[in-house]
Amino acid sequence: MTDTATLSSKFQISVPKAVREKTGWKAGQKLVFLPKGNGLLLVPIPDRAALAGSMRGAGTDDLRDRANRF
Repeated sequence: MTDTATLSSKFQISVPKAVREKTGWKAGQKLVFLPKGNGLLLVPIPDRAALAGSMRGAGTDDLRDRANRF
């Protein structure tokens, strides 16, 4: 995927149609910019409903608290 976008004078970009179709991004969807080396990762923020049950089965017998953090 080599689609490009131009940063406007209002510091906005339009996501190319091919990228929107491949990722399934919709208008109004929240995205987060994550610095990565000399670039950025643009990642959608999932809604709470999509996260429900995602940690089911996670081990809870070795939890960390503030006292044992670095």
